[in-house]
Amino acid sequence: MNRAPGMSVRFKLTLSYAGFLMLAGALLLAVVWVFLLRYVPDGAIMALRFVPNRSDLLRAFAPAATAVMAFLLVIGLLGGWILAGRMLAPLTRITDATRMAAEGSLSHRIRLPGPQDEFRELADVFDAMLARLEAHVAEQQRFAANASHELRTPLAITQTLLDVARNDPRREADQLIERLHTVNTRAIDLAEALLLLSRADQRAFTRESVDLSLIVEEATETLLPLAEKRGVTIQTSGEVSRTIGSHVLLLQMTTNLVHNAIVHNLSEHGALWVGTAVHPGSVTLTVGNTGAELSQQLVSTLTEPFQRGTRRIRSDHAGVGLGLAIVKSIAHAHEGTLTITARPGGGLSITVRLPAAPPPTSR
Repeated sequence: MNRAPGMSVRFKLTLSYAGFLMLAGALLLAVVWVFLLRYVPDGAIMALRFVPNRSDLLRAFAPAATAVMAFLLVIGLLGGWILAGRMLAPLTRITDATRMAAEGSLSHRIRLPGPQDEFRELADVFDAMLARLEAHVAEQQRFAANASHELRTPLAITQTLLDVARNDPRREADQLIERLHTVNTRAIDLAEALLLLSRADQRAFTRESVDLSLIVEEATETLLPLAEKRGVTIQTSGEVSRTIGSHVLLLQMTTNLVHNAIVHNLSEHGALWVGTAVHPGSVTLTVGNTGAELSQQLVSTLTEPFQRGTRRIRSDHAGVGLGLAIVKSIAHAHEGTLTITARPGGGLSITVRLPAAPPPTSR
């Protein structure tokens, strides 16, 4: 936006300081003048031989008053310029840091010294914003790199299969078609997961009253055949837990949690527990499962995109490595929190806390 040039803030503050000092000096001289005219008797003036009358008093007072006002003007401009410069010095550092951030340097910090005042508070808030922005940009760069790698993998496999089929015409077409179908399905799942993650991050959804307990029932019924196939028992419990949000996204979040709890479980006699609860001002969805023992350091990285625990799972339900990343994004999009802890005997305990829906108004 093109703007007309104007006075700097420092110059405006200088004029303000000088003007205030001139006004204070004028008021002080006016008080002195009134005192001389009204409260000093003419006889006293005569006796002291300052002036014989008021006209002479004015002629003696005016030059002195003018000299004082000129002195105050010089002092006001000079002192105001120096004081304004010192007062605006922190703002200059903040401006320089903002300009560097606009040019792409997010690692710079202001680190303004001195006592806690308005400028220090602004600088600290700006430093915190830069730190969060730098972390977010780094996370997005890692995500883009990982997404590119994950998307390139099925394409590379497809290219290899087609090259082999072209060089070996006797290769069975059915086997090639089946492998291409598997690879293509994985690529589609990954693309859909990326779109879902983007939708949750942008919070582009319609909000309505949703009962988490019904969503748990829907998700567990859908995944029950997979659990039975892998020998995992599912236990559900809880109460009506209403929140405000998207039924589709919350169902996807719950499905991801239950799916992960089934796939990342013991190879035999595994179990998982799904429950909902109501708390003052919030509702919770908790999913726990048996499984391998995990360190808390590893657990803290599971919500990063394309993390798959201790190893990649090679199966027909391997997923695309975005399950918990999508869960975290959906929870945050609903003003909620996600907590993941390692269970002492192995497995995980995952809790999603969401704001409770307001009670229905009675008519």
